Amino acid sequence: MVYEVPMARSTVQPAVRELMARCSPAQELDTTVTLGGDGFTLCADVRVRQLTHDQVKVSLACWVVNTDGARFLGGNPPQKDEYRLAPDGTAGPDEDFTGRVMDHLAVCLDALDAPQADADGHLAITVPRTAA
Repeated sequence: MVYEVPMARSTVQPAVRELMARCSPAQELDTTVTLGGDGFTLCADVRVRQLTHDQVKVSLACWVVNTDGARFLGGNPPQKDEYRLAPDGTAGPDEDFTGRVMDHLAVCLDALDAPQADADGHLAITVPRTAA
């Protein structure tokens, strides 16, 4: 897929930077961002948690929602649940796509470590707070 670079740079990275700017040691912030394509929507669940005064953990899970014309013409558009990860929705992370987006994000944010899997299907990296 050729969409991991635009997803990382134009959609996920700005969301991470905004969450990092609002992040405090007492809370984990999260958001879901999307990037529309031709017949599909790319989705990413982004979480940010401050680890130390100068380091932040960024977690990411990505998936694709099929929005092609056949589903709309057939009277069966994507359900709102498909745009949210379980348990709030029906979406599940696409590990391969998440990995490719995270690899680009890690370079953009000068990650201090390699992406590591979380317990819930997210990949996580540690980045310097100055990356915001």
